[in-house]
Amino acid sequence: MSDWTNTRSGSASGAVVVGAGMAGVQTAVALREQGWTGRIRLLGAEPHAPYDRPPLSKAVLLGKAEGSAFEVDFASLGVEVELGVEATGLRAGAHRLETSRGPVDYDVLVVATGAEPVRLPGAEDVPGVHLLRTLDDAQRLRPLLVEQREIVAVGAGWIGAELATAAREAGCSVTVVEAADRPLAGALPAEVAAHMAGWYAEAGARLLTGVRVAALEPGAVVLADGTRLAADATVVGIGARPATGWLAGSGVSLAPDGSVAADERLRTSLPDVYAVGDCASFPSGRYGERLLVHHWDNALQGPRAVAANIVGIDGEEGVYDPVPYFWSEQFGRFVQYAGHHSAADELVWRGDPAGAAWTVCWLRGDVLVALLAVGRPRDLAQGRKLIERGAVVDRGRVADAGVPLKAATA
Repeated sequence: MSDWTNTRSGSASGAVVVGAGMAGVQTAVALREQGWTGRIRLLGAEPHAPYDRPPLSKAVLLGKAEGSAFEVDFASLGVEVELGVEATGLRAGAHRLETSRGPVDYDVLVVATGAEPVRLPGAEDVPGVHLLRTLDDAQRLRPLLVEQREIVAVGAGWIGAELATAAREAGCSVTVVEAADRPLAGALPAEVAAHMAGWYAEAGARLLTGVRVAALEPGAVVLADGTRLAADATVVGIGARPATGWLAGSGVSLAPDGSVAADERLRTSLPDVYAVGDCASFPSGRYGERLLVHHWDNALQGPRAVAANIVGIDGEEGVYDPVPYFWSEQFGRFVQYAGHHSAADELVWRGDPAGAAWTVCWLRGDVLVALLAVGRPRDLAQGRKLIERGAVVDRGRVADAGVPLKAATA
């Protein structure tokens, strides 16, 4: 036990953070950094020490790292980490979290339970079918890559592309099956995603689009047209949903997508309960709509706002309205995205999308609101700053790949 005392309430309950991923860990760290002197308990459902997820589809899967534990000295911060503890319910009136190990009282609760993968019905009962969400998932898949087995990925989203990249690097035969007519159909418009489809063939992977999976069998994936694909391992990556089922009946308001409907300060509909990371959506003043962002940077940035509001720091520091950002490494390319393009009314290309490096910019009126950079990290860094400022840009200079984006302001 730490010798921290809760000067806020005089109670031993303190702050409880449920979820030990990036959002939960960073919330605990930010609370200490911003002056919380009370008790902090960090509850994680998995038995492993808190770890970072992006390396799972890269270094961990390829055997270049055994794990990806956070380099955080929890003991020196006075953070009590409790593993193998799953949240099962919430009794807000009593300020009590129900868990698989019994009730946990709190003064302040932070919900950071993340997201859970969407599963194909019945897939959990089929030998050889995998997910890639946890450390255990990556460690189960790794021997199959080492043995250069036949891999079938269901879903050509970010996870499917990164898995295919790692599997090809390991020398596996790879087929990716996508129900939509293009990869990344849920993330990017057709005119952009179409230029990414060829990356699979260049890397020696087979991409099948516009086809649905009819059944998963041991050693095979059966498509709707009757085609059978041999599969030593089938990896399902068809999306994720907020892990909020345990909040049913708690009084916490959920958005239609199942996320906790937090406000601009990441407060929930219940007093003393906050939500952050993949499980929470928030209203964006910048984009004029509620956003649910399932990416690493959101889980890194949101906790600072949560901590500021918990410790009572006044001002804009506690208002959460970020420029969403993420990156992906696939087929030898570094892909970065910043902003939110659904609010845009014009798309502007920088560079040739058939080449190795190019950028897509989305404008709303004369304002840059989002961009996707492939192999052009400088575009991303400069463009992100323009988005944050709400800068007005000149279309002609934006379209000229030889002009730095920072010089494209009108």
